[in-house]
Amino acid sequence: MAGIKALVGLSFSGAIGLTFLLLGCALEQYGVYWPLFVLIFYVLSPIPTFISRRLSDSTESSSACRELAYFITTGIVVSAFGLPIILARKNTIQWGACGLVMTGNAVIFLTILGFFVVFGGGDDFSWEQW
Repeated sequence: MAGIKALVGLSFSGAIGLTFLLLGCALEQYGVYWPLFVLIFYVLSPIPTFISRRLSDSTESSSACRELAYFITTGIVVSAFGLPIILARKNTIQWGACGLVMTGNAVIFLTILGFFVVFGGGDDFSWEQW
């Protein structure tokens, strides 16, 4: 039952994060959809960690593969926070939209981190129970 509560909580926080992102784009005073390009970063951010966990042999020690995956993931997350700032500095979007997108980024990336904490702990978890 705890897994279902965690899944519902992660779904809710993901919906809140996407709501902030869409508010930063669709409100009448902002009206520009360029910040939606951060969706690419949302999709790309967990991929290096998935690959490193698949290729890594041990879960308790650090490996070069896992450290490289963390480095690439950090670069993707920093890029997702940097894109709205660059768009706001170039007056492509307004600063209010930038703030909403950055809030959405924080919520979404914390949701992704929560997913790895809850469901990525070990091999004893099975998706077949869903």
